[in-house]
Amino acid sequence: MARRKGFFEFKHFTIQQTHAAMKVGTDSDLLGTLSQGGDRTLDVGTGTGVLSLMLAQRYPQARITAVEIDDNAVIDATANFAASPMGERIELLHTSFQDYTKQALASGQGESYDAVVCNPPYFDQSLECPDEGRTRARHSSSLPFDVLAGGAYRLLKHGGVFSVCIPPEVLTKFKGECQLAGFSLQDLYKIKTLPQQEVKRLVLVMKKAASVTPHEHDCVMLNEDGSRSPWYREIMRDFLLNM
Repeated sequence: MARRKGFFEFKHFTIQQTHAAMKVGTDSDLLGTLSQGGDRTLDVGTGTGVLSLMLAQRYPQARITAVEIDDNAVIDATANFAASPMGERIELLHTSFQDYTKQALASGQGESYDAVVCNPPYFDQSLECPDEGRTRARHSSSLPFDVLAGGAYRLLKHGGVFSVCIPPEVLTKFKGECQLAGFSLQDLYKIKTLPQQEVKRLVLVMKKAASVTPHEHDCVMLNEDGSRSPWYREIMRDFLLNM
């Protein structure tokens, strides 16, 4: 991955991000590599479209629906999908997840996805940013946890998976809403930046099933000297230019 002004270059696609409020970052890299996809995948709040493109690369047969409400993010996602050889397998819809869920259920398209992926807004109690786009992307008021979990559950097939990246401080609340919706925890990736630091990010993979045996994974992104860890190099080797 290489950074140019307004762009991120991966091995097989480039992300334009001159308009979207939220840029490509570590959360999207982790979720794009650790999430579980399927033949039919829904990307909720696609932003620049990076998760859709990463999943399209990892799952060559996948058809992906990317939902985004923000006008500026749609500009970037549209350009990124059009410029990618994988873009023909991605359908971009300019709408909210709430409206998309209602329309899908009303038209009999419930329980039709194999996977749902989302880098959800999670700031709950903090002051909202004056930038409307960043507020929508960052604050759970735009997509409450119970609405996200409930909608994902209704759109997934039995046995389907729901993957998210969240900070540790919202784990209890988010996991609780997922369990109330009917999900069981399948995988929990606890990710540190450096070995001596506290867990900074979590990637959860929830399964639409009555019960599964959960697996926890302790992961570190960097070695003590600041170089990329073997684990991080392995998960990113198909995406980073300098791997």
